[in-house]
Amino acid sequence: MEYHLGLDIGSSSIKAALVEIESGKSLGVVQEPREEMGMFAQKNGWAEQEPNDWWVHICKAITNLKEQYNINKNQIKGIGISYQMHGLVLVDKKGNPLRKSIIWCDSRAVETGNKAFAEIGEDKCAKYLLNSPANFTASKLKWVKENEPDIYKQIYKFMLPGDYIAYKFSDQINTTISGLSEGIFWDFKNNSVADFLFEYYEINQNLVPDIVNTIGFQSKVDAKGAQESGIAVGTPIYYRAGDQPNNALSLNVFNPGEVAATGGTSGVVYAVTDSLSVKESSRVNNFAHVNYQKDAATRIGKLLCINGAGIQYRWLLNNLAVSSYEEMNSLASEISIGSDGVYLIPFGNGAERMLNNKEIGTRIVNMNLNNHHKGHLCRAALEGIAFSFVYGMEILKSDGINPTVIRAGNDNLFRSEIFSNTVATLIEQEIEIYNTTGAIGAARAANLHTGDFKKFSKSIMDNNHIMTFLPFEDKKPYSEAYNNWKKELELILNK
Repeated sequence: MEYHLGLDIGSSSIKAALVEIESGKSLGVVQEPREEMGMFAQKNGWAEQEPNDWWVHICKAITNLKEQYNINKNQIKGIGISYQMHGLVLVDKKGNPLRKSIIWCDSRAVETGNKAFAEIGEDKCAKYLLNSPANFTASKLKWVKENEPDIYKQIYKFMLPGDYIAYKFSDQINTTISGLSEGIFWDFKNNSVADFLFEYYEINQNLVPDIVNTIGFQSKVDAKGAQESGIAVGTPIYYRAGDQPNNALSLNVFNPGEVAATGGTSGVVYAVTDSLSVKESSRVNNFAHVNYQKDAATRIGKLLCINGAGIQYRWLLNNLAVSSYEEMNSLASEISIGSDGVYLIPFGNGAERMLNNKEIGTRIVNMNLNNHHKGHLCRAALEGIAFSFVYGMEILKSDGINPTVIRAGNDNLFRSEIFSNTVATLIEQEIEIYNTTGAIGAARAANLHTGDFKKFSKSIMDNNHIMTFLPFEDKKPYSEAYNNWKKELELILNK
């Protein structure tokens, strides 16, 4: 049997998966380390990790996979890589990291990006970059230039986290258009590296790696990479993408109107469009999707993040007198739509970009201490989080998205019938639920170098489709509850 290897490089752990090339069936997934990886935070708001720590854990994960499933290196015929987005890795001419990676959740470059947005001009940034430079990779590189000039002088190339792992396998330094776009280095109007941003930031364009296709042959494992990883010399790397575009790929989301949703600690709605029109660049991020082609198909992924999602429901699990999510869902199911007037505003996980970076916290509205109990809170939480997804979809629709299908992962929120039925009914769209992961998606994507997208789609449907939530015909009670919730939210936002 022959397999593809998929790697998902998160900030908390590395996941590695093997899938059968012919069927797309997952053989197994392992995680390294078993506990969460650490982050270095020299100052408040900073977050860094050692790039070589990722590599060490990847090598361990590959060893574990081979041993656990009795696979030898010659059975692994290709590699796909998914990675935490927006990180900055800097290497010298020998390929050695010059400093720890400044990862996605590090906020030191916020002011740098905001200043660039104002001085370059919001209109130009929207038309050419499709985003504000914000706290993305380009702004982090500018921060290094200003604050660590001795390190900046030694830089040979900058890379994103996935680029660095591909380099460790192959000794080849390259990146992708999708990756450059997530770092806000790409000019969509001219289909080139964003010259004007490099000039504004006074960054040498020679620091940009060679560009390869997101899907297709990128490089191959060399002798050193083979010795350290246990993968055979010559094994090709066929795919590399940031975690959110990869999650969309894992859910078979490639074409305009297709939407991927995840309901983890935070929620994400990722919608594909073929339009470069941007109206919500301060609330929605826009990146080259995995199937974006420079001179052919325009495929943009519009990413909307909802910080106050699964973390809200988990907080209730930890602080109510309940034993499990199943119990909470059961309690909630006994309460009618609208939670008898109790509304929960779930934005208690920091500033919400989709609310223009306001930090409004979690609010419980209309709680009657005589009539309401924990069942009402559970229902109000599920509805409140669902309403925040619907609110986000309204923003995406105002930005030109017309959803034709929504696919979601099988996480805690989407396993809840109340949550999924509420979202499906309010947006009048079916929600297809799939049980897959980023690592499995990356492994399957390695087979897309053949160009057979139909086979890729079939492997997901055959192996991972769990169920589909259909919109209810009677939308009225859901609409009334949502509009009441939205009024409460707007009262807070307009204070």
